[in-house]
Amino acid sequence: MTVDTQPAMAYPTSDQYDRWKQRANEFDMSVSEFMQAMVEAGMKKFDASVEPDETNRELRDQRNDLKDELDRTRERVAELEEQVHRGERAAVRRYVEQNPGTSFGQIVQRVVDTAPERVNRHIEDLEDDALRVEDDQYYPTNVGSREVM
Repeated sequence: MTVDTQPAMAYPTSDQYDRWKQRANEFDMSVSEFMQAMVEAGMKKFDASVEPDETNRELRDQRNDLKDELDRTRERVAELEEQVHRGERAAVRRYVEQNPGTSFGQIVQRVVDTAPERVNRHIEDLEDDALRVEDDQYYPTNVGSREVM
């Protein structure tokens, strides 16, 4: 009985060799250098566990903060929608609903007649935020840089 003292040889498939050759070129290495480096890297002991970047508590806090921000944004959108609803379009729509068959001239007259009431609401909404009053005259507050009207 004879015992084979030669070590067993392993040959990569053509696809494996082509992949290894491509990766070796990316690292500017020969295929044999790449294979040696990968075998050594594979033999090193490493801890496969992954530590999360954030704790569950931190993630819950972030989620809660985002939920609060979403709620505030929804409230602001509702406020803006209400302002639009109260605006000129809503006034015209309500007048026509209440007076079907009205003429263009009658709509214009209604807008003219009710404009001071709507302007007062707009000014009240803008005071202290975008407008300031001095001696019954209005001036911009220069707070913020967005256009108001």
